Amino acid sequence: MASVNADQQSRPPGFGRAVPVFTVDVEDWFQVNAFESHVTRDRWDTFESRVERNTDRLLQLCADTGARGTFFTLGWVAERYPTLVRRIAEQGHEVASHGYWHQRIPTISEAAFREDVRKARQALEDASGTSVTGYRAPSFSLTDDVPWAARILVEEGHTYDSSRFPISRPGYGTASGERAPHVLQTEAGPLHEYPPAVVSVAGQQVPVAGGGWFRQFPAWVTTSGLSRVLREGRPAVFYLHPWEVDPTQPRLPVGAVTRIRHYRGLDVCADRLEQLMRRFAFQSFQNLFAAA
Repeated sequence: MASVNADQQSRPPGFGRAVPVFTVDVEDWFQVNAFESHVTRDRWDTFESRVERNTDRLLQLCADTGARGTFFTLGWVAERYPTLVRRIAEQGHEVASHGYWHQRIPTISEAAFREDVRKARQALEDASGTSVTGYRAPSFSLTDDVPWAARILVEEGHTYDSSRFPISRPGYGTASGERAPHVLQTEAGPLHEYPPAVVSVAGQQVPVAGGGWFRQFPAWVTTSGLSRVLREGRPAVFYLHPWEVDPTQPRLPVGAVTRIRHYRGLDVCADRLEQLMRRFAFQSFQNLFAAA
């Protein structure tokens, strides 16, 4: 098993560049990991899909504000909605991988992970007509518990990752992780790592990268946090899901904590996002690398 360590001497593309990076984890409303006990994967095709309309809404916001982004897309989505993936690429955005089955890496074997990564990349490249080199793990699950995962990503053609969230949170996060872009050295070669945005407050890492925190916290927390990351000379990596701009999505009978985390703030997310996109000149990872 290969060990994964940050090489402090190496500097990945975009290191030290204060650029806001917009990313989208393209998955449908019923594919959220918190819903796994309610929606098994063999039933995905039985649910109403809303991923196309919701992703198109994000693409329109990008067009209206001049933003460019990286769309980490499920291979499952690419196989069923290839024209959506093609639209993402044709509108000047980067298509990257979110895996195929949206499984947390620690819950599957090395062989299953390799198959998932390979299948997703092939589906995304077939749909987009572009080379796919970026990856983001479902639920940011590329943690220290799976030191072999980075090696497999390199072996399967990926050059960069944006999965190691430097926070402490049950279910995911790498509390000891670095905040700045760095290099994960594997037996197969280097993997460039770009963590989602966090800021240090009273010795604690506070997430300002979007997602549920963007909906739960006051909007100024994200705005001021991203501004601080940029002042500190780091890329400010922000993320969102298409279902987060869909307040009328179907409701599942989940527990109170999941219900609050998932549904609270859906009604304000799109407006907040548009304001944020007009404030920051968001770019994709491809843009970040090209300008480095």
